[in-house]
Amino acid sequence: MQSLGNLSVYNRSYTVSLEIHELSLGFPRHEQYKGLASQLRDSSKSIVANIVEGYAFRKQRPKRYINHIEVSIGSCDETRLWLRYGFDLGYLEREVYNRLIAEYEEIGKMLWGLLQSVGKQLSERE
Repeated sequence: MQSLGNLSVYNRSYTVSLEIHELSLGFPRHEQYKGLASQLRDSSKSIVANIVEGYAFRKQRPKRYINHIEVSIGSCDETRLWLRYGFDLGYLEREVYNRLIAEYEEIGKMLWGLLQSVGKQLSERE
């Protein structure tokens, strides 16, 4: 398996989480702490954090790695939900919203592919 720095889903989700962070700072003040902006930042970063946490277990405890990938998938879907709220509340322009939704759909597909790959490797070991 490749190193974490070469894992494309890690790099892609990290890069877009930085964009989400910056973008969410433009949301209204009342959304910044414990509001929509905070939720959006947390869920986008959770994708990356769970990839990193799970990756540490990839060889010795692959089932834990799988669990972290599954949490990343859930966080990816959660991020899409918060983006929809951001759009519907008028905090995101349609073009930005559509681009970010497409990006997270692709990240979701990549995470599912990673999950299948790790699951296959685990079943081959057993």
